[in-house]
Formats: sequence, C-alpha cells, structure tokens
Amino acid sequence: MEFALLGWPDAGPTLRLDFREFSYAGKFVMSNTGKAVARDPGGPRAAPPRVDADIDRPDPGSEGDPFERDVVAAAAFNEDRTDPGVLWIRYITTRHDRRGEGIGARLAAFVAERAAERGYRRCRIAVNNPFAYHALYKAGFVFTGRETGLAELVLERPGQRDAATYQCGLDTFRTDEDRDLSDDERAFLDRHEGDAAPDLVGVPNEEAPATTPGTTARPTSPSPDRRPSTFKPARRLRDPWATRISATWPRSRRSPSTRSRAASSPSTRTTGSTATSRRR
Repeated sequence: MEFALLGWPDAGPTLRLDFREFSYAGKFVMSNTGKAVARDPGGPRAAPPRVDADIDRPDPGSEGDPFERDVVAAAAFNEDRTDPGVLWIRYITTRHDRRGEGIGARLAAFVAERAAERGYRRCRIAVNNPFAYHALYKAGFVFTGRETGLAELVLERPGQRDAATYQCGLDTFRTDEDRDLSDDERAFLDRHEGDAAPDLVGVPNEEAPATTPGTTARPTSPSPDRRPSTFKPARRLRDPWATRISATWPRSRRSPSTRSRAASSPSTRTTGSTATSRRR
C-alpha cells in the first residue's frame, strides 16, 4: 500500500475517480482542495458495480479508461476560511470493494501528519455517523464537543484522548432523537458503550517520488519548520460548517426534512463531558 500527497489546495490537484466505485467522486475533480491518496496497484479489485443509468464504458485499466484505477482511497482538504492555522479534511472515500480494511483511517492520519509538518496547528473533520466517528478516533482525532450546522460532530487532531471524551461523542449519537440511526448503527453504539478510545492506527510514510538517473526528487511538501506563506497567528474564531465525510463508512439515514431542520436552527450546548443539541 502506497500513500501519497498529490498537492496542497494552492496547487489545484484534481483526481478522476469512477463514481460507481467511490462516493463523492465528483468532488475530487474540483481543483479548490488538496488531494491525498492510498494506492494499491497490485491489490485485489472487484468489477465496478452496475448502476441504473450505466452505459458501455472502457474496461478498467484499458487505454481508453479515464479513471485512476490504482487508487483505493482518496482525501480532499483545504484551509479553514477564517483561521489559516487549521486544515479541514472535507471528504474521505474508499473504493467500494476495499471498505472495512481501515484504509480510510490510515489516510486521515497520513493527511493530518503532513498538515502538521507543513505548519498547520490543527486538522479537523466533521462526521455524521458512529462508524466514521470511531474510525477517525483510530486516526488520532478527538471529539471537540461541537457540532456543525448539519448536526455533524467536529473532531480534531491533536487533542486529549480519553474514554470520557470518546463516549461523549457516542452519547451524542445515542441521545439525539432527530438522528434516524440504522439497526447496525444502534448495535454498534450498544457494543461500544463504556469502552475506552480505540487504539491508534500507524501513520503511513509517504512514498518517495520516482526519479530518473541523474535527477533528484523534489519533496512534495516543505520541511516541518516551514509554514504556508499565508500562515497567520491563530485566533479564536468560530468554526465554519464542515462538509460531510464521504461514505467510506455508512451515512446516517436522515430524511431531507430532518436535515433541513438541523441546518436552519442549530443550537449546541456543551456541559462537562456531554454535548447535547437543542433545536427550536
């Protein structure tokens, strides 16, 4: 498995993923976010699933195939709109036949580590289901006690990892009556009631760029003591609405009307080790 940072947001990297294999594939064609990927060129792969509107397409890996076929997971990220010391991971997606292997958690840890080396003070992500929450804890993210306007839980790295904080986020899923949790999600919450924070996954190393004889590879990111040219001293500002993490893990099945209510009138209160949402 190879992990690579394709570029930071200012470089405008793009990535073409097959929408039949990856959730939110269209978001990775956009050039306003940085991109990182996990590749497994020699790994197993299943045929892309058929969709209702499917048409004849080039065979995967053929000369006419427009998609990146060695990618098994991808992440998109950009800088906080008001605090340039914070990087948000906007989307993480894993290929349909490689989900459940922990690749998404390792890729999130990889991005957070590269962000720290570049000089970002914090890396944040917002999730809307307990599976994603648990996986991000494995990547070193912790619950901040805050939610976005879409009722997504905000996690960040670095942070204090303890059982109370971990359970605080799970309790938010358990007690929020507006969340239409699936049976699998409820069973997951029951199994992990009272548990400590899960063990951390290892942070992957970035593969060195290929070089030709007589040339020297250029690093894909600056040395750890260099910060982005736009870096400013951190200030305490409100968090922007984070974009939903992709269906690397199952999405919460919330009705459009419920999401609309959550987006129109959020009010979050944090008390001690519990966080509850009150809506008008």
